[in-house]
Amino acid sequence: MALITENNRQYYAGSQGFMSSGSAGAGQTFTCTFDTNLVFGNYNPLETNYALNNFKLYTAAAGVATYTEYTSAYTVANNVITITGSLAANTSVVVQLKSTEGGNYGNKDAYGSTVEENWGSYSYIKLNDVIDNYMVGYVGDGKLVNKVKKSDVLFFAKRALQEFSYDTLKSIKSQELTIPLSLSVPMPQDYVNYVDIHWVDKAGIKHIIYPTTLTSNPYSIPLQDSDGIPTQSNFDNNLKGTSQIEKRWSDNNLKEINKEINNTYLDTIYNNGFDNGFGILGGQYGLQPEVSQVNGWFTINDRENKFSFSSDLSDRLIILNYISDGLALDSDTRVPKMAEEAMYAYISHAIISTRSNQPEYIVNRLSREKSAKLRNAKIRLSNIKLDEFTQVMRGKSKWIKS
Repeated sequence: MALITENNRQYYAGSQGFMSSGSAGAGQTFTCTFDTNLVFGNYNPLETNYALNNFKLYTAAAGVATYTEYTSAYTVANNVITITGSLAANTSVVVQLKSTEGGNYGNKDAYGSTVEENWGSYSYIKLNDVIDNYMVGYVGDGKLVNKVKKSDVLFFAKRALQEFSYDTLKSIKSQELTIPLSLSVPMPQDYVNYVDIHWVDKAGIKHIIYPTTLTSNPYSIPLQDSDGIPTQSNFDNNLKGTSQIEKRWSDNNLKEINKEINNTYLDTIYNNGFDNGFGILGGQYGLQPEVSQVNGWFTINDRENKFSFSSDLSDRLIILNYISDGLALDSDTRVPKMAEEAMYAYISHAIISTRSNQPEYIVNRLSREKSAKLRNAKIRLSNIKLDEFTQVMRGKSKWIKS
């Protein structure tokens, strides 16, 4: 049986058409077969919950090519739209998922990202499907696992997704941010660890920002008396002050540290994405490489859960790449099909190894199988292309004359 359930119109345009019955009236139903579930808040554009809808409903009279939004009463349950208002006979009905381009009906006003979020979804399998497949293929009489609760499989599947997200799956997310005058931006809601941070010049080219050891953010800032003893409030908790270290760092003139150039000159240099010959970037030779550069620095402020940046990066556009655990949002809980077998091996080893009185040779075999399939998943997902690798290596054979 084929695995693709959407037709081309549903997948690319995010729309599905129907024809009402030959008699007018309410009670007609239309069942949508999108891979994406319909989200319904309200049919009335004047109601607040209307903004929760991830689709719009359009109608056109028979033989008329002009569609208008249908705002009479209707309900949605399990992707079935039930018309509770009036609907003329032989009416053309179109369900349009929201798209960044606004959709193809109703003068393109279905703006959102529902359609684009579904693109490329065939390369993934949902976590619920992984659990169901495991229960069918691995659990039962004569199979690897004789009996197991589905809740146990769910627990180990979530643990597998978390572990895979850190170093195997494509779990890197990114945010485009502008550094405010406070020189700090909060960590993303689903942040686990950072990958890298770049500032972006006027040509759209990235320049990496390195963490620094020149300064750090204190975790606690107790107020002290004249003897240096922390003082307490009426509730016996230490009084908190303002960090003088952070203030000195933010007020610091970085040109005095690295003898570098100002932001106006940086914009001139990087306007076309490369050094134009007017200056040698990071040109104080013999210094520590991590401080001899002009891209600025950042620190991680664990006290406020923020990224703090050096003053020369104020008002700059940055892109923050970070790792999530794959469980923060419903849209995250999906597994690349190239790592599906590794997921099953992880769950099998986790279930058997945590049970008592299991033969050690079976646990060891499952452990080796888990490692082998995880290694295969990493190779598959590394996305190394021979042509791209060859293109990079061509420059390695060049002789550089002094």
